[in-house]
Parts: sequence; structure tokens; C-alpha cells
Amino acid sequence: MGKQNIGSSCDELGPISSKDCVCDVVRAIADAQDDVVDQHCDISCAQSIRSLVSPVTANGLDTVPFILYGKGLKPFKASGAVIENENNHARFECIESFIFRVNEVSDDCCAILELLAFENDQNACDEPCDQLENERVDDLERTGICITVDLSCFCAITCLPAVSVL
Repeated sequence: MGKQNIGSSCDELGPISSKDCVCDVVRAIADAQDDVVDQHCDISCAQSIRSLVSPVTANGLDTVPFILYGKGLKPFKASGAVIENENNHARFECIESFIFRVNEVSDDCCAILELLAFENDQNACDEPCDQLENERVDDLERTGICITVDLSCFCAITCLPAVSVL
């Protein structure tokens, strides 16, 4: 099986209304996800969006996970923390991820993104493929950790195939 192009061209979704093509793609994902689920705090972005909203089948898909790239095409990794209770002691657990789910995009390209991670992920990855390699699709889960980003700061996006993470 040959490698597939998993990136997205900015004009792949039709006419782009601004120079912020990453913002436009993420906004299209948010709009498509809104059509299939209420929001909480060949492989391409266009294909993943079509799979998400496909009326042909009730496929249960609710999310287009994606990876963002900054200047120099360096993958963007975000981190946050959840509180775990162990033996009646609350402790922080740090979560890092290259994989995101969009929850909301404003008109000025500010977005609320939720970190996605794999069940029992050890967070010791330096590249997106390290995080993805050999992981089961149904082990991808929402973390509840949301970050706010300016999408105009990113220069590329890779969409993963549409999945269900609810």
C-alpha cells in the first residue's frame, strides 16, 4: 500500500474567502461537526469533512481530528492538565497531544480546540506519527482539555479520517 497525501490544499474545499486558509479549513470542520453533534468545552480534509456529513449512511462519525503546523512546518503540540483523584489525593496529570478537535471558531479566526489523546497514552512522543503509530482508532478519546488559539498563526493542517470520539 503506497503512502497517501494526507495534507490539505487551501482551495480543496472550494473558493477560499481569505488568506487564512488554515482558519477556513478548521471553520469548515467546525460547521460540519455542528451538523452532526452538539459541541462540548483518498485522505484529505475535504474527504474527512464529506465522510462526517455524508447522508448516505448513518455512520456515527462526529469528529474530524487534525494536526496543525506552525512556521517552518513544525507540528504544534499542546499540553494541559486534568485532576486525578488517587487515594483521596487530588493530583495533576499532564496531557500532551498533536491531535485536536475543533469546538468553535470565531469570525476573527480564534478557535477553541480540544486535545485528543489515546487511552493509556504515555505522552512521550516528539512527532505526530509517534503518537498515532499502531494506535487503535477507537482508543482515541476526548480529554476535556481545551485551548484557545489564533488560527492565523498556523501555516498548514493535516486532517485525519473522520472518527467517533463521543
